[in-house]
Amino acid sequence: MTEPGDLADPLALAAALIRCPSVTPEDAGAQRVLAAALTRLGFACSELTYGHVRNLYARIGDGRPALCFAGHTDVVPPGAGPWTVDPFGAELRDGLLYGRGAVDMKGSIAAFVAALAAWLGRHGGRAPVAVALLITGDEEGEAVDGTAKVLEWMAARQEIPGFCLVGEPTSVATLGDLVKIGRRGSLSARLVVEGTQGHVAYPQRADNPVHRLVRVLHALTERPLDEGTAWFEPSTLQVTSVDVGNPAGNVIPPRAEARWNIRFNDRHTAASLEAWMRGIIAAAAPRHEVAFSCSGEAFLTTPGAEVERLVGAIAAATGVTPRLDTGGGTSDARFIARYCAVAEFGLVGSTMHQADERVPVAELRALARAYERILDAFAT
Repeated sequence: MTEPGDLADPLALAAALIRCPSVTPEDAGAQRVLAAALTRLGFACSELTYGHVRNLYARIGDGRPALCFAGHTDVVPPGAGPWTVDPFGAELRDGLLYGRGAVDMKGSIAAFVAALAAWLGRHGGRAPVAVALLITGDEEGEAVDGTAKVLEWMAARQEIPGFCLVGEPTSVATLGDLVKIGRRGSLSARLVVEGTQGHVAYPQRADNPVHRLVRVLHALTERPLDEGTAWFEPSTLQVTSVDVGNPAGNVIPPRAEARWNIRFNDRHTAASLEAWMRGIIAAAAPRHEVAFSCSGEAFLTTPGAEVERLVGAIAAATGVTPRLDTGGGTSDARFIARYCAVAEFGLVGSTMHQADERVPVAELRALARAYERILDAFAT
């Protein structure tokens, strides 16, 4: 495993990280590469293993961290797509760095380390304020033994930062055009409605669970959940599966099942939505089994001084004033928001999770400069 050379340039470290095939939950040496680089910069590194997941916490400077950078070294599988390069080869071609994780999000981790190298260099190797990194290997999977567990460890040690920046690839068309200051919540449901099997010619002798299930789904979807808020789009409920498993056209089945997901804004909580759905289900289907799973509540970092500092630093570095947004899926910011203010900013995400995932080297270096500006902003 080759150690990256000049840490002030993110290219070598990004390539070294990509060459580690760290498909969730395997680490494949990625965090050792990162810890070695941070140790060279003077960081104290703590390896935190929960279950089969490796996590890394690193910090430099005195006192409570003013800023924590959060990210993940795990990646999704390459998939069966038509890669034209080795997904873990970190090939450089025509100014583009190819490989799984180049965008999501080994590139941004390398950019932050490069920013730290330049920032510490300007301060004689000493951090004017404490800075930390929270890096997990469990973001693309179940996210059970990663960021949430490390945050508990940090809280016990009074290591919760003043502000956290997650390096997710938030930019849309050009670096710096979007910063996420919140995310919708996600609540999934699985409902099994029990009925009584019978012949379709004698419905009075049966209890059709499909009819009951249809009434439930109609009641859940007949009107919008809300009209959105100042920072969030309207909440949506999407039915993802309706299953009966009935091969006979003349038999009323004994049971019917459905699944759905709600992406909800901060007008709701998982508990309030669950109570609403339980009432509808009980009224239409007295005999049922239902299970709910919430992968994260909606959260918002209300724009204020910290967000203004972040936006100003990005604009100064990129020449683009970012739009504030809360769209998209979930990220580990949902866990961090329970402890401190958090925002997300990183590379253009157009090729993340795709075959031939790639990042322009110029963009990678520009992100490092933006992160350095952000470090300056939170050091004051």
